[in-house]
Amino acid sequence: MTMHVFGEIGGVAVVEAEIRSQAGARAKILTWGAVVRDLLVPLAGGLQRVVLGLNSIEDYVAHSPFFGSVPGRFANRIAHGRFVLDGVARETARGPGEKHTLHGGPNGFGRKIWKLGAHDVSSATLELDSPDGDEGFPGAMSVTCVYRMLEPATLRVELAARCDKPTIVNLTQHAYFNLDGSADVRDHELTLISDFYTPTDAELIPTGEIRSVAGTPFDFRQPRPIRNPAGQIYDVNYIASRWPDETGLAPIARLRSPRNGLTLELHSTEPAVQLYDSNMLVCPVSGLDGARYAKHAAVCLEPQRYPDSPNRRHFTLSTLRPGEQYRHVSEFRFA
Repeated sequence: MTMHVFGEIGGVAVVEAEIRSQAGARAKILTWGAVVRDLLVPLAGGLQRVVLGLNSIEDYVAHSPFFGSVPGRFANRIAHGRFVLDGVARETARGPGEKHTLHGGPNGFGRKIWKLGAHDVSSATLELDSPDGDEGFPGAMSVTCVYRMLEPATLRVELAARCDKPTIVNLTQHAYFNLDGSADVRDHELTLISDFYTPTDAELIPTGEIRSVAGTPFDFRQPRPIRNPAGQIYDVNYIASRWPDETGLAPIARLRSPRNGLTLELHSTEPAVQLYDSNMLVCPVSGLDGARYAKHAAVCLEPQRYPDSPNRRHFTLSTLRPGEQYRHVSEFRFA
């Protein structure tokens, strides 16, 4: 494993660590936001970059739309930044001019400096202590994120959390995937192992419905391009049809580039996945190797609990209590 100082925020160093597999897959991890800044996987002709990333910590702070980060304490949206836990009303932080809490608030886990813990050639552990009241969330919470490069080209993400008071938690990995370096990923072929999704209103807050994908533009049960002839855009939660293997992980999604044949399979413990086709992506600075990132430059597949689940009793449980451990494991398998 190699590491160096990537930059500083308020006099605190942000470290970049590189982990790799024996087959040649490599990931660069930042302690800021637990970000996967770069991910390269071997193809017959050499290494293929498969995520979007930026070149300086200043660019991340000013311009990153959660590129490769671990958002929290609650990934995705909480309607109006409010929920009730054990009869107590709570209000969470929202960004300037925002009606809802997104990804844990403007200073959530995806924008904090984590501590680099145990590490070796193929793995790195990041640690974060979140105090009681952090972004309005109750209870102190300790969090770990372990990144592992498995052979030959799998990035495994292990997320865990404990608390000292009842709270809520929902963590994810928010990589922006592009399997062939094209300017528009909507020709990537996507399969989602999901029969149902949770529709949203115009502000991307779930309506509370659980609706079948059959006969809708949201049906990816058979592989097809992300691009939809009717112009449908995607920023929606899909319910996983879970058939876990002996490891406890279930297949959730498969993404394939028709240009180079590279595939990504997502396997996870999580009950749902957010599909986002980066239809709102605007990045005014250059990315890795000088690339310019615009609308549809990548696709996000974010394993998660359901959005706004603290406000929907029939959605997934997101409450964490003292003595319990939150655990989320996902594998991004490239072939």
